Amino acid sequence: MASSSLPFTSLHLQFVSPNRKSSTTRLSSRRIRASVSEKPPVPAPAVAVPAKGETKLPLKKIPGNYGVPIVGPFKDRLDYFYNQGRDEFFKSKIQKYNSTVFRTNMPPGPFISQDPKVVALLDGKSFPVLFDVTKVEKKDLFTGTYMPSTDLTGGYRILSYLDPSEPKHARLKQLLFFLLKSRRDHVIPEFQASYSELFETLEKEVAEKGKSSFQTANDQAGFNFLCRAFFGSNPPDTKLGTDGPSLISKWVLFQLGPVLKLGLPKYVEELLIHTFPLPPALVKKDYQRLYDFFYESSGSIQDEAEKLSISREEACHNLLFATCFNSFGGMKIFFPNMLKWIGRAGVKLHNRLATEIRSAIRSNGGKLTMAAMEQMPLMKSVVYEALRIEPPVPLQYGRAKKDIVIESHDAVFQVKQGEMLFGFQPFATKDPKIFERAEEFVGERFMGEEGEKLLKHVIWSNGPETQQPTLGNKQCAGKDFVVLMSRLLVVELFRRYDSFDIEVGKSALGAAVTVTSLKRASF
Repeated sequence: MASSSLPFTSLHLQFVSPNRKSSTTRLSSRRIRASVSEKPPVPAPAVAVPAKGETKLPLKKIPGNYGVPIVGPFKDRLDYFYNQGRDEFFKSKIQKYNSTVFRTNMPPGPFISQDPKVVALLDGKSFPVLFDVTKVEKKDLFTGTYMPSTDLTGGYRILSYLDPSEPKHARLKQLLFFLLKSRRDHVIPEFQASYSELFETLEKEVAEKGKSSFQTANDQAGFNFLCRAFFGSNPPDTKLGTDGPSLISKWVLFQLGPVLKLGLPKYVEELLIHTFPLPPALVKKDYQRLYDFFYESSGSIQDEAEKLSISREEACHNLLFATCFNSFGGMKIFFPNMLKWIGRAGVKLHNRLATEIRSAIRSNGGKLTMAAMEQMPLMKSVVYEALRIEPPVPLQYGRAKKDIVIESHDAVFQVKQGEMLFGFQPFATKDPKIFERAEEFVGERFMGEEGEKLLKHVIWSNGPETQQPTLGNKQCAGKDFVVLMSRLLVVELFRRYDSFDIEVGKSALGAAVTVTSLKRASF
């Protein structure tokens, strides 16, 4: 899961929301011990949002400029990746223009994207216009201001790149809804089986080496789970073997490389992945291996596709993308990030989670069920808070279908038809005018009636948490499925362990988490 609006894959399950208050830490580049909670420097003060009609906002011209062609976009790209870094790039422009709405260039720019110019929306009030498909078009904007070659997806424009106005959008999204509805009974048992293997691996390596990479174990467990749950196929028992995660990572790099920072020397990275697209031919054989596995495993879903007037081939390319790019990509990014934030919260939160989770399971006959998880308000709140503070899909794009008006907290702006809108989600979901202690991980934030009201501002899925994906919108088809997977990880972690220690580094797609200690359940 990375970049623009990655619709994970779906499962229409009803969840009761959770909620508010507790504290943790700011993201640090230091190695972090999970059992020690830290205080953030100075939390941003909360500012009350005025009620509608209370204040008439001034109409302002959108500040900022794009600079000289080629030179301006190239400079912005260097600032974004190297000179300032992503967050500071946006913060400096907010300060320069005294506005959370401004004009700028977004990477990759020359010579991959033809037009890097965007209007940036960096607050929780302006950002939601990106969800309104009556105002914005989503055609070919999944990865932003450029689109990877369709040679990487079998020659097809995949669902993620289609606007809801295109006829195939509804049919392909319906196919994903069918996939998850038809396989929903397999989700919990297959997750438990796959992640039991993960925890056994972590325990063994920690015992032998004193540490274990969560990423490595999570990649294999996540891919095996998705294939078993969705298609009833276990990759290690097929020709694909255990190669799936590495093949996917290479294939995804060819699509997202232009907007990633890999940590290579600056000018090597600039020339290698930011200036010219990588040739799809270099991953053709790898992609074919993935395609063959999915084609052989998804026969019943392909049958349904034909009923929807979708060819078996096109269906298979979409199923591969939904499973490998959207769902697996989401787990690859979000699971380590969530583990990082829970780890940083410290032993007190760990004990409360363990107590709540084990008590709910015991009261449901010792079996983990959907009903049992509904009795875990803290666990549910923690998952939502992780999705709020570090959403797995940080970048969103949309092109104005007509002349529109956009409101920030401070002003009103006019956008012309055809202009590209861009939103950086972490700034919207850490908007201090919406969330108290916005920069902190507050495990209880979404608990209780008041906390549940804040769920409309949790927008990781290309739409509010309080709304559902439909055939006519671009909200993540698998919104509820992703939430369920994330809850299952927290539940399986704390039914086994009282607490855990970790070290956190950086990776191209988020946090690199190393487990250094697992304290077995003592009650």
